[in-house]
Amino acid sequence: MNAKRVQRIWRREGLKVPQKQPKRRRLWLNDGSCVRLRASWPNHVWSYDFVEGRTHEGRKFRMLCLIDEFTREALASG
Repeated sequence: MNAKRVQRIWRREGLKVPQKQPKRRRLWLNDGSCVRLRASWPNHVWSYDFVEGRTHEGRKFRMLCLIDEFTREALASG
C-alpha cells in the first residue's frame, strides 16, 4: 500500500500521522570515524560478521564470516 494512501486514511479516521523517521547512517564524520567505502573492485572492501547457531545436540557455536563486498563472495568462515 502506498505511504500517501496510509496517511490519507489515518487523517480521515482522525488519527495522528506519525512523523517520518530520518535515515540512519552507519558512520558519522564529526566524531573522527572513518568513511564507509563502497567497493569498486574485488578485494577492495571486506565485511565481517559473527554468526551464531546450534548443533542438533543443542550446543551453541559461533563463526566469523568474511565477505568481499564487491563480489558478495564468502572469503572465509571459521
